[in-house]
Amino acid sequence: MAGTGDSVVSAGPVELLVFDTSPLMHFARQNWLGVLKAVVGERKALVPDVVLDELTESAARDHRIQAALEADWIEHRELRTTAEMAAFAEFASLLVRGNRNKGEAGVLALAKTSGGVAVIDDGAGRHAAKTHGVALRPTLALLCEAIRGGLLTVELVDALADDLLMSQYRLPFRPGGFRNWAQEHGLC
Repeated sequence: MAGTGDSVVSAGPVELLVFDTSPLMHFARQNWLGVLKAVVGERKALVPDVVLDELTESAARDHRIQAALEADWIEHRELRTTAEMAAFAEFASLLVRGNRNKGEAGVLALAKTSGGVAVIDDGAGRHAAKTHGVALRPTLALLCEAIRGGLLTVELVDALADDLLMSQYRLPFRPGGFRNWAQEHGLC
C-alpha cells in the first residue's frame, strides 16, 4: 500500500544452473528427474543447444531420456551472442575431442556469459571451470545441499546414487557408499 511506509523488497536475481548432459541423461534413465526438479527449486535450469543435441542423440537410443528433453522446468538456450560463441570456442579448444565434451564446452560458455553456475560432473569440465573462473556445482553438491536444507534425506540420496551407478554414472564411491562418502567429506 502506498504511503504506509511499507517497501517492496526485491528477492534479487534468480540463480541460474546450467546443466550438462550427463546428470540430465542419467537422472532421466533412472526416473529421478522429479528429484532433480525439486533440488533446482526456485532457481532456473538452463541447457545450451549443444546439450540438447547430445540428449536428442541419446534419446534416439534410449527413450527414457526423452523426459529430460520434454521437462518444462528446463529452459533451452541457443548459444548465439558473440560473447557466448567466443566462450564456447575457448572451452571447446580445451575440452572437445572429436564429438566428445561439446556439452561441457557449451555449459561452461553459457555459465560464464550468463553469470550462471555450471552443473558438471566430468573431471575435465570441472577443471576447466575452476581454472577459468566459472562457478561450478557438481550434482552431488546439489544433492548434499538439498539434504542439509531438509528437502531430501540421506536414505533417498543413497538410493538415488545407487540407481545412478546402475546406469553407468560415474560417482566417487561404490553402491551403498554415498552415506560414508558424504560423511568423510563433511557434506551431509
